[in-house]
Amino acid sequence: QVQVVESGGGLVQPGGSLGISCAASGTIIMINDIAWYRQAPGKERELVARITRGGSTNYADPVKGRFTISRDNAKNTVFLQMNSLKPEDTAVYYCNAHILTYGTNWLFIWGQGTQVTVSS
Repeated sequence: QVQVVESGGGLVQPGGSLGISCAASGTIIMINDIAWYRQAPGKERELVARITRGGSTNYADPVKGRFTISRDNAKNTVFLQMNSLKPEDTAVYYCNAHILTYGTNWLFIWGQGTQVTVSS
């Protein structure tokens, strides 16, 4: 069984910084792309950033230049460093990992989400 768990969310003032992380565990053979999504109240879930196994990244336009995604393949962990945070960044942030596990094909696994609130 494989699970993905996010951590590090919280309350931060506008203009502040926050880092969140996502760790995958279980019977993992390999992890391909890992992405961060977010969902604000009343809105659809949207892609924030994605990183390939090789480290190539892409970002949604609203977060370019402010957010940085990185990963540690040895620890099956991905990080999202968020700087210059704005109130509109407030959302539940979800991790989604493309994982190859023993006995199955590739699966997209979602975490349970972590709340990020940007408010004064």
